[in-house]
Formats: sequence, C-alpha cells, structure tokens
Amino acid sequence: MQELINQLVAKLGVQAGQAQGGAGLIFKLAQDKLGGDFSKIAAAVPGVKELIAAAPQAGGAAKMVGGLLGAIGGGKAQGLADLAGLAGGFAKLKLDGGMVAKFIPIVLEFVKGQGGQEISALLAKVLQK
Repeated sequence: MQELINQLVAKLGVQAGQAQGGAGLIFKLAQDKLGGDFSKIAAAVPGVKELIAAAPQAGGAAKMVGGLLGAIGGGKAQGLADLAGLAGGFAKLKLDGGMVAKFIPIVLEFVKGQGGQEISALLAKVLQK
C-alpha cells in the first residue's frame, strides 16, 4: 500500500497522511457501496482495510448535502451525493474537494495493477458517476 501512497504524494504533491486518508476515503465509499463484493478488492489490494481505518469520518454539511442529493433521485444524484461525501472527508484532510477527481484515476490505476481489469472495473463502477 505504501506504493500507492508514494504515487499520490509524488503526482499530487500532497503529504503522506493526506494521501493515506484520501485513498482510505475512496476505498471506504467503495466498501459502503459494494457490500460483499468489496471483498474482491480487499483480497486483490493488501492493506486496503488499514487505509479505510485511517480515513476521517465524513460529516457535517457534506454528509447532509449528500443525503439530500441521494434522496432527490437515484443514479446521478446518488453519484453526486457520494462525491459530496468524499469532498467533505477530503476537507477534513485539508485538501480541496477538487482533489477527489485527481485521486480517483491514480487509485484506479493502482488497483488495476494489483488486481487486474475486473477489480479495477468493480471499483470504477462506484467512483465514476
């Protein structure tokens, strides 16, 4: 997992703790959305559960906005709600919400390298709305 953290630090100029927390938030969202299917990602990407444990809890306004968007309508609204939740967590890491879009392709590419196209596609299904 240190390889992913190093990539995020090098490519995005974030601190190691921010990289760890941001990646953890992304994997936490996937865990919440995929349920039992998340075990495939966890098996392919050693250390993912430690990243999730290190992620800050999204809360406050971002969680409320996410809940409202999710309640308004399925599909795209739920995708926006998920991204709002991620942005709230990133704010707790002192990262701009726009960094979510920069983290996702790096995380997806890393997961693809670890688990192949099928595992990467499973994660992408949750992250690309």
